[in-house]
Amino acid sequence: MNDQKRNRRTHDRAADRPPALSGYRIMWMIVLFDLPVGTKAQRKAATAFRHHLLDLGFEMSQFSVYARFVAGKEKVESFCRRIELAMPSAGKVHIIQITDKQFEMIRTYRGRKREPAPKNPDQLTLF
Repeated sequence: MNDQKRNRRTHDRAADRPPALSGYRIMWMIVLFDLPVGTKAQRKAATAFRHHLLDLGFEMSQFSVYARFVAGKEKVESFCRRIELAMPSAGKVHIIQITDKQFEMIRTYRGRKREPAPKNPDQLTLF
């Protein structure tokens, strides 16, 4: 077999494999929000929004700060559209996207004591 055919076969097999999970492709989504809760209707809308985030697989990091591990930018866009549809009519919502490598560099303190970095979810948890 000549080199050209061998290279083509190797390239075709590589194209068939799913892309390797990389700390630069895997993303974290962080949703920060400040929603009005002055009236009963506003409290109900804010609670519904929080529950929607939980239903989408987000975890509460702090009050009004939720985070989720996502397998790539395409998934981030999909989640952004779902979050936009669930946003209350009033208030402010930020959606921040960072890579897994950037997330690893976050420093967390409780009081003045530094906490260990959070453990990333297992690969099976992603899908």
